Amino acid sequence: MKAVVLVGGEGTRLRPLTYTTPKQMLPVAGRAVIERVVEHLHAHGVDEVVLSLGYRPDAFIAAYPDGHCAGVKMVYAVEASPLDTAGAIAFAANEAGMTTETFVVVNGDVLTEIDISGLVRFHRAARAEATIALTPVEDPSRFGVVPVDATGRVSAFIEKPEPGTAPTNMINAGIYVLEPEFLSRVEAGRRVSVEREVFPAVVASGSLYALGSDALWTDMGTPRNYLEANLAWARREGHGHSGGRATVADSARVSSSVLHDGVVVESGATVEGSVLLNGARVGKGAVVRRSVLGASVDVRDNARVDDLSVLGDGFVVERGEVLVGARLPEP
Repeated sequence: MKAVVLVGGEGTRLRPLTYTTPKQMLPVAGRAVIERVVEHLHAHGVDEVVLSLGYRPDAFIAAYPDGHCAGVKMVYAVEASPLDTAGAIAFAANEAGMTTETFVVVNGDVLTEIDISGLVRFHRAARAEATIALTPVEDPSRFGVVPVDATGRVSAFIEKPEPGTAPTNMINAGIYVLEPEFLSRVEAGRRVSVEREVFPAVVASGSLYALGSDALWTDMGTPRNYLEANLAWARREGHGHSGGRATVADSARVSSSVLHDGVVVESGATVEGSVLLNGARVGKGAVVRRSVLGASVDVRDNARVDDLSVLGDGFVVERGEVLVGARLPEP
């Protein structure tokens, strides 16, 4: 089976990290998000992946020059201009020749253990044109809400309802199983939203189905979610506080954090509930709490970084400086 992985977005909510790195190339507990996504697809029978690329396609091509990722063949489909979700799906599927068979689509910034094989079986048993994986969330107002009947047929597709108005807390998990005829609903060459245009049309035809799952699911598109995804996967895989090769002084205190390759935490420093990317340094007596440091960030002696601060690659926090809830550098 083949799959389209949507990785074309600019990752604006994760800036400044994404000024230099597409969000799907950011590491989670030592491995790039895209590798974790493709590995999960491979475990469910996907043997070819098409990356639907827009922002910084060079980063993906450079990272996987042999066209393979996590043991899976990869094809690159680079949009000349943004086509939105449905447009990107159709463009990538047509580029890879997915016009005669059932295929899978996933958002490249979602980490999950949802049973994709089970979703495909449900899709085929229902004779659906399209099937959506659903996951429960506390606040469905930020997502596409998907009420279903007793058979799993979708009765409506409600994109980002007003708080308190959603008929269910089951939301679109960003994993779809599609039939080739789905592609005929997408007008070539223009921006088309799968959530706002195509799915409602499939609902009207009675051929959109959905299947819920309470399996692990994380949308890592925000700093808070990216931080939590790192901590969750590190715990799950038994990394302790290190997702890579880091150097931590004996008198430093590190807890509930992920330190990637080349990180240095010097004497008397404290790192709590944070993610430090490759080559970041925390100087003597410095404190980093509940924050994300990009590659080669230098937090100098006795400085403090706190309250979900996000610092882009190479940023320097001067000696004794205090940053609270900062996003630096600014654009």
